[in-house]
Amino acid sequence: MVPLEPESPDGGRRRGILFDVDGTLIDSSYIHTISWWGAFRQQGYDIPMASIHHFVGMGGDRLVDSLLPDDRDKSLDSEVMASHAALYASHWPALRRFDGARELLAQCHAAGLAVALASSARNQDLQVMKSILDADAYIDGATSANDAAESKPAPDILVAALEAIGVDAADAVFVGDAVWDMVAAGALGIPAIGVTCGGVSAAELREAGAVEVYEGPRDLLENLKTSAAGRLLS
Repeated sequence: MVPLEPESPDGGRRRGILFDVDGTLIDSSYIHTISWWGAFRQQGYDIPMASIHHFVGMGGDRLVDSLLPDDRDKSLDSEVMASHAALYASHWPALRRFDGARELLAQCHAAGLAVALASSARNQDLQVMKSILDADAYIDGATSANDAAESKPAPDILVAALEAIGVDAADAVFVGDAVWDMVAAGALGIPAIGVTCGGVSAAELREAGAVEVYEGPRDLLENLKTSAAGRLLS
């Protein structure tokens, strides 16, 4: 996508809001958890689902490295990730957007914010999730795993999303559901809004750097004017 000029229609600086997608707008965190669990089992590793869920939101390469023994045959990591991708794709028909997700994107767009999906999902998965969101008219840019050299908690994907919509980090907020989202935003000095709909507690999100926490898209939508996103427009 050609980057947009960092200027709003009224001549002021362009401001934007970045959204993680998995677990934030789409109810997929636990589907990822069970898909990773199955992929690990296929390679003979019995990893508790609770342990897996803790790392969901990290890039797949980092998740695998965090959960499997250091003395494993790391040449097989790619097979684990391929198995996860296949298992996750089998669940595509079950994916649903969270209540209020489409409306939240629409309201942010209507308020004058440039909207970006800062996703590090595979491009195939991203296209499926965009279809489920049914909100292309309100989305100014989107990223996938192909747009980042390093995965979360590195901030590369957020940098790519900012570039896609032509917004500086100082003029943006980020919405995510995982500890790793908060860490990535913090590395760029971007205020991070947490949502607990991905299964991570408000306390964990705040400890990781969230400036405020909501239950999910609907809760954020209902409080948008007083949120960090709303203050960006004041």
